[in-house]
Amino acid sequence: MFQQYTKEFTYNLKLSYPVILGMLGHTFVAFADNIMVGQLGTAELAAVSLGNSFVFIAMSLGIGFSTAITPLVAEADGAGDQAAGKNALKHGLVLCTLLGLSLFGVILLCKPLLYHMEQPPEVVELAIPYLELVAFSLVPLVMFQAFKQFSDGLSQTKYPMIATILANVVNISLNYLLIFGSFGFPKLGIVGAAIGTLASRVIMVAFIWFLLKQKKKFKVYVTHFNFKEIERKMMKKIISLGFPSALQMFFEVAIFTAAIWLSGVLGKNAQAANQIALNLSSMTFMVGMGLSVAAMVRVGNQKGLQNFRDLRRIAESIFFLTLLLEIVFAALFLMGRHWFPTIYLDVDDLMNQADNTEVIVVAAKLLLVAAFFQISDGLQVVVLGALRGLQDVRVPTLITFVAYWLIGFPISYYLGLFTDFGSTGIWIGLLSGLTASAVMLYIRFNYLTKKLIAN
Repeated sequence: MFQQYTKEFTYNLKLSYPVILGMLGHTFVAFADNIMVGQLGTAELAAVSLGNSFVFIAMSLGIGFSTAITPLVAEADGAGDQAAGKNALKHGLVLCTLLGLSLFGVILLCKPLLYHMEQPPEVVELAIPYLELVAFSLVPLVMFQAFKQFSDGLSQTKYPMIATILANVVNISLNYLLIFGSFGFPKLGIVGAAIGTLASRVIMVAFIWFLLKQKKKFKVYVTHFNFKEIERKMMKKIISLGFPSALQMFFEVAIFTAAIWLSGVLGKNAQAANQIALNLSSMTFMVGMGLSVAAMVRVGNQKGLQNFRDLRRIAESIFFLTLLLEIVFAALFLMGRHWFPTIYLDVDDLMNQADNTEVIVVAAKLLLVAAFFQISDGLQVVVLGALRGLQDVRVPTLITFVAYWLIGFPISYYLGLFTDFGSTGIWIGLLSGLTASAVMLYIRFNYLTKKLIAN
């Protein structure tokens, strides 16, 4: 019985691994920042967490919106229509650049909110200059996403992966030089981390454009754009596909951001512990994201072939593979929950020993909850990918809103701030929202596929 599912595993992994590595690249930038900044102290780690909380919300909208480019380019490639593919990239690039600039502007306008969020004052003072630079890095990041989604649409997932690896090398090198003032460079602390992030993202978008321009197959797509000719119909098409996807990603990222803010109310150590658990969880989540892309592509293919029985079988094989992988991650979190937090902090620092010990204890409790929500989180994002493959975007957007904001957030808020659970209560709310999302999205997928098979 299982063989009908397991025989798809190899192809599913082959399709998803470059996407997983590319996504992990984005997360690894944050991982490197956190580990290096964590050596400065818990206040600095909490400040990076607070600054990034604003950026991650904006980033989710940019990345979610850019996914609209992939199916349009894939459709044009299948039809052998280069002009349509170039048109989708051109309009997508214009919209992504405008969106990146808009998100930067919105973050600058929201900056005064930091003073009214009951966050530790020393954390806010450190976070503001960091936030300004990292917010500007959204512009090249969202532009990079346009090229990435275009490349994915042509089934060439390795080029964005190469650009992301280069960005990581640049980011870590600049972090080392500028955070700690190595080799005669100025010691800039967390502002050095922000400069590293901004520079690496500018290089990333320039490098992917250069890479694609060098390849004969892509050169015609990525050169000689005529930006004077913008079609309203094409803009509307990208927006109608991109907007619901952006909202779905926004609803999930926003509840995790709310967890950062709620943790800040509990103090800098709770916020630093939350950042450690969140960073570790986001790395394993990228495996789910990669498999989600595989689900979207494969379900889309079967939908085009009108083969709905295979569509359901292939999608369920990806759900099953995801479940197995997430159980492995859950076991790793359970076994390593006391050791993982020590990677982020200087445990030999006697001056901050009390703070560091508290952060490690709280983070270990959060990783216990995170072990269980690995499974819910992975499954919900993969089922969401399958539904996008079916071009079902509106109802899943409503489901994600209900799961995270009507179920998950009230539980996080109440248990975190009004009971002795504290930080653990915030994460129990996250677990509840993710589980509700996974269950409701699967019910939706089950209903749609049974209906398609019956018809």
